[in-house]
Amino acid sequence: MRKGQNPAKTLNQVAKPEQITVAVLNYIPFVSGFFAEMPEVLKACLTSLRNDPGLPFDLMVFDNGSCEEVQEYLLDEQAAGRIQYLILSEKNLGKGGAWNVIFGAAPGEILAYADNDVYFYPGWLKRSVEILETYPKVGMVTARPFRTKPDLYTATLEWAGSMPEVRHETGQFISWESFREFAMSIEKTEAEARALYDSSSDERVTYRGVTAHVGASHWQFTTHKSTMQQFLPFDMDKPMGQVRQLDERVNAAGYLRLMVSDPLAMNMSNTPLLKTEQGSVDEYEKPSLGKRLREFPPLKALLLKLYDRIFKWYYRD
Repeated sequence: MRKGQNPAKTLNQVAKPEQITVAVLNYIPFVSGFFAEMPEVLKACLTSLRNDPGLPFDLMVFDNGSCEEVQEYLLDEQAAGRIQYLILSEKNLGKGGAWNVIFGAAPGEILAYADNDVYFYPGWLKRSVEILETYPKVGMVTARPFRTKPDLYTATLEWAGSMPEVRHETGQFISWESFREFAMSIEKTEAEARALYDSSSDERVTYRGVTAHVGASHWQFTTHKSTMQQFLPFDMDKPMGQVRQLDERVNAAGYLRLMVSDPLAMNMSNTPLLKTEQGSVDEYEKPSLGKRLREFPPLKALLLKLYDRIFKWYYRD
């Protein structure tokens, strides 16, 4: 038998979510080895996205089965009011499983998604939403221009070619410094980055006075939540490695995949960014002897194989 009246019945109104939900997917199973600096990377991600984004938002974090230390940090952040929605998964659902939850649960009409190793620069959200709301049928807007695979933005080029009011340009619009910075963050050597830069080009469009680069990526993007929900569910049998499904589905459905015209986001990988006094990334200059040895291809392949075996022994069911 109920005793008394539920006090919630006396409330005259409830809180409404912001129009934009920024969602970060986090996975740090332990704090050692590859993940030794990932707590600092996560902190840098969450701090940077709040640093003058240009628009108000609610923050959602989906933790995909991280260790107790990391989950306690996230709980503290939520208690401090810096995370509005926190989902703690007991198990690692993989990126596809996490997307199924995030794309369904985010309360905002606009969803800005990021992996936990993305570093943001001021204005990133405002600039992304500007493109999202100016261009028609936008599927994804990434807050950094870089060169992606052409087969993943064919729908965008077809749209640009069919619209007389769109100015479409091809050329070297990304500076070498910006290109190099991003390429080396995803394990390209400087020589590989230079060869790729010299042998490829950028696609740029301007529509209603707003310029965007052609392309986008699943590691960070802004979209309408209703758009992403069209592509659910994602059924991936591996935690990673199959995420290109999202890029392919968005392009195949005829949605535009675009990027802001200057770098407002950066991939940290598993190391926090080091800043010079000028504010530029100084992480990749003059690697130490130890780092050069670790990057020696035969040794790197052997060590990664050993690491993968140890990870499977201890952290896979």
